[in-house]
Parts: sequence; C-alpha cells; structure tokens
Amino acid sequence: MLNVHRIDRARPMTAITTIEQLESLYGLPQAPSIVKEVDRITPHYRTMIEASPFAVMATAGPEGLDCSPRGDRQEVVRIQDERTLLLPDRRGNNRVDSLRNILRDPRVALLFLIPGSGSTLRLNGRARLSIDPALLASFAVDGKEPRCVVEITVETVYFQCARAIARAELWNPDRHVDPASLPTPGRILAALSDGQVGGETYDREWPERARKSMW
Repeated sequence: MLNVHRIDRARPMTAITTIEQLESLYGLPQAPSIVKEVDRITPHYRTMIEASPFAVMATAGPEGLDCSPRGDRQEVVRIQDERTLLLPDRRGNNRVDSLRNILRDPRVALLFLIPGSGSTLRLNGRARLSIDPALLASFAVDGKEPRCVVEITVETVYFQCARAIARAELWNPDRHVDPASLPTPGRILAALSDGQVGGETYDREWPERARKSMW
C-alpha cells in the first residue's frame, strides 16, 4: 500500500529559509537605512572614527570566522585618506587568527564603539598587512612599534542605529558587572588544562605582565 505523507498547510512556519520569507517578515529598509551607506569616509564618519578607541574586527579564512577586539590609547585606527584606514596590530596573545585570515581572504569588517555614544559605525573593506619600517615607526608608543599594520581599503561605511546600545545600557555605570562575580582567566585556564596552565599565580602576575607588554 502506498504510504502518502500529507502536508499540513495550516501548520505555522518555524524557520526562515528564503530571502522572500525574510523580506516578507521584516519588510524593506527605509530611505535612511539606504542613504547612510557610502563607499568612502565622509567628514561626519571621520569624526566618529576618530572618536573611537575601540573596534571589533571580523575576518574569515579556511578554518572559519574570527572576531577580534582592537583598542588603543586614542583613536583605534588612523585615517590615511577617505578610502584607506591604518590599524596597528598591538600586542596580544600571538594567535594572530585575524592576520592568518587576511592573508587567505582579505575581506574584513569593523564595528567601531564610541564611549558614551549610542551610535556605532560599521565599515567593510579589504585588507593587507604592511611591515613598512617608516609606517611601523609612525605608530610607536612608548618606543614600541607594532609588528605590522593592517591597511584597509574601504568599500562601505555606515552608522548603526543606537537601539542595541540603548537596550543594553552599555555605558550605564549602574549596569557594570562586578569583576569578582566572573571567573578569572587563571581559573578558566586551570579548569581547561587540569591545573597545568593558569591558576592563582597567572592571575596575580597578569597586571604587571600586561603593563610591561601593553604595546
């Protein structure tokens, strides 16, 4: 006997699988969402970028995706011209996941945060790694140069509306989390390595180690 599976057409859709379904649910973007996107750094966008000491950089490579925090003493990037940004690669954990990705896939995305502001800035482009001696020297802090500079050719720039920052109350000091309520890096490392790495010694020595290796 033929087994016929009937489709219950009254059953509600539980997953979005097509662009048409997505647009039907959300509608199309309005004029402000379209007009704000440009292919260069405008004077207004320059002001926002220069006010940002922190950005998150997204990259992609054969091993997958990476999202890396970037921060600096003043502005996190230098604007060379309206289509070029320079991002010094400051000291980190030497995993260089982002840099490995850029060598295989130059596409990058940056999300700039501005302390105290609800607006964020998004920028997409293509990157290359420069070790030009003069360029490295121009980014020296306390006599220490970055080991490379990420040179980003801008493709799209636009501001993001403030709803996410407002919902999270990101800059509200009353919402700040007590660091003592969180697991420390040393505890995490010790738990993941059966006590072979990390621990109280790691946490105790980290502030001084970070101070000496900040740049």
